[in-house]
Amino acid sequence: MSDLYWLSDAQIERLRPYFPKSHGKPRVDDKRVLSGIIFINRNGLRWRDAPREYGPHKTLYNRWIRWSRMGVFARIMEGLAAEQADCRTIMIDATYLKAHRTASSLRVQKGGVAA
Repeated sequence: MSDLYWLSDAQIERLRPYFPKSHGKPRVDDKRVLSGIIFINRNGLRWRDAPREYGPHKTLYNRWIRWSRMGVFARIMEGLAAEQADCRTIMIDATYLKAHRTASSLRVQKGGVAA
């Protein structure tokens, strides 16, 4: 799959100060895992649909949950926003809506007559 998303080394170095300290054994490659998390979120995929190049989907999910609960992603966004010289409002919209496949037929009654 050629359309995979990869963070650059410079981007990872810029984010590294916001990463939590590793306790005990070293973490799995941060660049690979964070790139996979971004890819999943950008494309609205299920965790198990992550391309193999990003590693096991369970690893991506576990890092997302653990770091979200620890506030790591919020600190990253706040820190990057604070680095800006001018004070403007910065908004990040990561929402997306998916309709269930039966949503289009909810108003149709039996016999094909709309309510």
